[in-house]
Amino acid sequence: MAVLGAVAFSGKAIIIKLAYRYGVDAMTLIMLRMLFALPWFLLLIWWSGRGQAPLSRRDLGAIAGLGFTGYYLASYLDFLGLGYVSASFERLLLYLNPTLVLLLGWLLFGKRVRWQQTLGMAISYAGVVVVFGHELQWASAQGDATQSANTVTGAGLVLASAFSYATYLVYSGEWVKRLGSLRLVGWASSFACILCIGQFFLFKPLSALSVAPEVVWLSLLNGTLCTVVPVVLVMLAIERIGAAASAQSGMVGPVSTIAMGILLLDEPFTWPVALGTVLVMVGIYVFSQTANKA
Repeated sequence: MAVLGAVAFSGKAIIIKLAYRYGVDAMTLIMLRMLFALPWFLLLIWWSGRGQAPLSRRDLGAIAGLGFTGYYLASYLDFLGLGYVSASFERLLLYLNPTLVLLLGWLLFGKRVRWQQTLGMAISYAGVVVVFGHELQWASAQGDATQSANTVTGAGLVLASAFSYATYLVYSGEWVKRLGSLRLVGWASSFACILCIGQFFLFKPLSALSVAPEVVWLSLLNGTLCTVVPVVLVMLAIERIGAAASAQSGMVGPVSTIAMGILLLDEPFTWPVALGTVLVMVGIYVFSQTANKA
């Protein structure tokens, strides 16, 4: 379940890149994704809330904040960033999420950072630098100065997305214990879906709904197989093998994204991409092993 969830979630970047080929923008694309995902998250709310006490105003306020940072803002920034960088580089940046959670814990709450965790972060960030340098070199080779600037912009957007989701993880602990993981995910994701749908109708004309049929089918696949299904699979996996083992299974995510990028997007697989991926995965493994022992 954990492995399948990681692979399915990794497919999100591939589907977004494929949809961009049909001239659709990020706001429309994320609206379609959330539109198809919303009924399933509402069903999750009903399922996880059976026999539970009604939510208080404090609960709803926390859910709104967590839904905004963890599922709306993080998703929207990620969609924007994928318009500028490769799917494999995007996945490597998002895979740094555990280290960003630690950094936020250190900055906000003064949590201790062990030297082994620092080593793991250094290795993984070195891998990101290798791939980022490769992306910049490729952009420069195109002879278009704006391409290099776009690469920097895309990396910044994806990294901001990762920080937004890390903020959600840092503050969600109390509410996971209070509401349960499935109930929290259902409510927070539904709130994010409403924000994405409302944003579209606020800033876009109805004519923007006229998209290629391929975009609709890709969005349906994105909203179900790459959004709802991974959430449920990972939660079920955590119940059976624990969070630590589930997180380790998630290491297949970057590899599956690179493989799908090569097969479906014709993204080049070069030695800097291979080296950077290995460094990121090794660094996160070292980091996670230390965190698990702590």
